[in-house]
Amino acid sequence: MAVPDGPLVIGVDSSTQSTKALVVDVATGRVVARGSAPNVVTAERDSDPEQWWQALLDAVGQCGPAAAQAAAVSVAGQQHGLVTLDADGRPVRGALLWNDTRSAPQRDRLLDELGGPAAWAERTGSVPAASFTVTKWAWLRENEPEAAARTRAVRLPHDYLTGRLTGQEATGGTTDRGDASGSGWWSTATEDYDGEILGHVGLDPALLPRVVRAGEAAGTTRSGLLLPAGIPVAAGTGDNMAGALGLGLTPGSPVLSLGTSGTVYAVTHRRPADPSGIVAGFADAADAWLPLACTLNCTLAVDRFAALLGLYREAVEPGGEAVVLPFLDGERTPDLPYAAGLVSGLRHTTTGGQLLQAAYDGAVFALLEALDRVLDDSADPSSPILLIGGGARGTAWRNTVRRLSGRPVRVPRAEELVALGAAAQAAGLLLGRDAASVARDWGTSDGPEFDALPRDVAALERLAATLTDADALLRRH
Repeated sequence: MAVPDGPLVIGVDSSTQSTKALVVDVATGRVVARGSAPNVVTAERDSDPEQWWQALLDAVGQCGPAAAQAAAVSVAGQQHGLVTLDADGRPVRGALLWNDTRSAPQRDRLLDELGGPAAWAERTGSVPAASFTVTKWAWLRENEPEAAARTRAVRLPHDYLTGRLTGQEATGGTTDRGDASGSGWWSTATEDYDGEILGHVGLDPALLPRVVRAGEAAGTTRSGLLLPAGIPVAAGTGDNMAGALGLGLTPGSPVLSLGTSGTVYAVTHRRPADPSGIVAGFADAADAWLPLACTLNCTLAVDRFAALLGLYREAVEPGGEAVVLPFLDGERTPDLPYAAGLVSGLRHTTTGGQLLQAAYDGAVFALLEALDRVLDDSADPSSPILLIGGGARGTAWRNTVRRLSGRPVRVPRAEELVALGAAAQAAGLLLGRDAASVARDWGTSDGPEFDALPRDVAALERLAATLTDADALLRRH
């Protein structure tokens, strides 16, 4: 390992499919070591938190001697997951993950029973989707009451891993405002847990972690790990908030992430509260806000279409009138948790490549529809969209975003932005600085820029009309 220019920090990204660890030089942002280990998800979209912990240890272990020199660490994790722990801090059952929509009936009831979408948006910043933690807790109490009764601590995924690092698994646990804002029981209006919502779903607030503020440590590392004992552990945050930190995001810059899920978000100083439910009004990991729209069906859905067609994922062709709404797992944006995929407009002349391009169009369409709601009035409409996630490296994805948005895109060279954001948070804690400004010094958003393409208005109109015409069909359950 080359001699670092400054102290080293570790950033961890515990996502749906894997856990990644980066050891980063605080002075330059250079990644000096990295590791990765898979996470296991069941067919029911449950995941064992103990396995996440083992994956974290494996990923850190792959970083070798550099990990033993770390001066601080932070964990970012997938949002919304429900982790239930017993009195010994062990999982009561597998965690219910964000992309599990079985709690849709409970979500519907919660909306009706507590004032409707507008009331929820004003109160918590978001109209909860079936992905939100509050709906999963309601599902657990209704469907597995014994598991709910055994629960002595409720955590989000990053909270659980932070607790394992500090030795505070079940007692003295912590979270941060960013990840807490995606639970459905933390109020963006009061910046505190909402007692009425907790009472309505039968959750004792004593079971929830303390919310750690930006710049405050969650604790220090316990002994017996692969990294030094007693180093500060930052608050950590949700994966989307960490991605914003990793980019050093400033207000007005839109981000479109193309991964297992698709997201579009931006930092703003105005507290969002969208009663339509299209935009989730999250807090960021500092003291601002991170309005965000998320789709369940993104790269995996398009890859599935490519596999069904027997095509390579880049084998798209222009033209045709086919429309694909790729809602293979239900959908969050638009709010269609019971939906299935839909194909329309087929002709004898439709080619497989055109149908695959239509799947790309359908996946990008909902994200771009939400873009204007995410950005505030001061945002420059001609500024480039920052394109991140695995799909950002794909030519078909990039060109689809450019063609449907009419805007340029920039693809940051920095990889593993969520883990980098966690590293920036750890560095900020160590230096007493704002984490996003640390990432800006590292130049994490630098990368090639691709010019805008003429906006394909005809394709957008076909998609909008098909979604409107099929609305009743897609909502039935």
